[in-house]
Amino acid sequence: MFFCLFAIVDSCFPDILFFLFIPLLHLLFYPLLLNALNHVILWQRRFFNMKKDGFYSSGEFAKMAHITKKTLRYYDAHNILKPSYLTPYGARFYSDEDFARLQQILLLKYLGFSLDDIREMTINDSDYHFMANALKLQQKLVQDKIEQLQLVEKAIQDTSRAIEEEHSVNWSQMLNLIHLTGMEKSMKNQYQNASNISARIQLHSKYSTNKQSWFPWIFEQCHMKNHSNVLEIGCGDGSLWLENKEKIPEHLHVVLSDISEGMLRDTRRMIHSNIQNARFDFQVFDCERIPYPNDSFDLIIANHVLFYCKHLTDVFQEIARVLKPNGVFICSTYGSEHMKEINELVSEFDDRIILSAERLFERFGKENGADLLAPYFHNITWLPYEDSLYVTEPETLISYVLSCHGNQNQYIIDHYKEFRNYVRKKTEHGFNITKDAGIFITI
Repeated sequence: MFFCLFAIVDSCFPDILFFLFIPLLHLLFYPLLLNALNHVILWQRRFFNMKKDGFYSSGEFAKMAHITKKTLRYYDAHNILKPSYLTPYGARFYSDEDFARLQQILLLKYLGFSLDDIREMTINDSDYHFMANALKLQQKLVQDKIEQLQLVEKAIQDTSRAIEEEHSVNWSQMLNLIHLTGMEKSMKNQYQNASNISARIQLHSKYSTNKQSWFPWIFEQCHMKNHSNVLEIGCGDGSLWLENKEKIPEHLHVVLSDISEGMLRDTRRMIHSNIQNARFDFQVFDCERIPYPNDSFDLIIANHVLFYCKHLTDVFQEIARVLKPNGVFICSTYGSEHMKEINELVSEFDDRIILSAERLFERFGKENGADLLAPYFHNITWLPYEDSLYVTEPETLISYVLSCHGNQNQYIIDHYKEFRNYVRKKTEHGFNITKDAGIFITI
């Protein structure tokens, strides 16, 4: 009977079959299809999310590093620590190299740096070249931190003892304690300054075409003699002396100065550990006010310093005052063509990048230096340093760019991989850079 009814319906109303049976088939087979599809998706996820050789899942990585997965997600979202591998379904995997970067992040965080500071300071640490340099600088920062805490401990002990024994507050000790506990900011600045100086020196030392590098060349022009008094203004990391330690006269007296207490502390440590039997004093002061009497020095050196000074007239007056009659003043600078290819390089990548907010050679450079010196010094001579750079790998050049005082980090940090690939292509067949530096010698 059912088949007869089916035949009647089929012959009379052929379209009724479609409307009756297709939804029925859909109801019967849809759950089966959906279940099969879910199994396929689950299999794909397991395949793509399975542990990769040499990688750790975010949970494993967080557990091994003693941090939370939430912290890892935050570091990823804010471009502080990105996973080395990301699956199509969003699972994050981390490598041993990521552990090295995380170590630096946690150390810098412990030392008081903000996450924004850390983000800028570690963007290039995926390369061993950068990690080695960063670890050396961080070691120095830890040493400074230890010294600072030892000084704070002593100041607390002295202040506490004075209160117990004298039943009064020694306000000079209290002010000293406040000063010591406020050193954190200067330590951060010193770390960043040291990083920048190191990056800039390395580019020149690795890729200069002149076989005699910059600091030995300057030292040679100084003609230092025994029993002379020498002042270096803005000594930085002390490279002038460290690179010429075998040539320093035995009875030379040298005053190394810098406006940064942290930088000078680091330099003192390096000088004492690398140079024997040399008489060095270390003084923190602004070169607009040199704390020495008239006619104190036979030789004064200012290496790439004067274009940072706000009041050059005051600086020149002070240098002329403490320089002995017939003493020598040597100051270095550069001209308008110096390193121009680097500016062109970053502008081609992003024309918003400016490596220096001010063209320093316009403040004190090769073109105008003699005129600025003339009212205070005599027999002014410009001596050029014949050199250029031929860069064959990207890392050191990238470090140099990131060390500049402009807005480059604003546009490079979030596009670091693109920038790195861009610089790699530019340097793979060699990248020529003009140098237009030298020294003014006045007698």
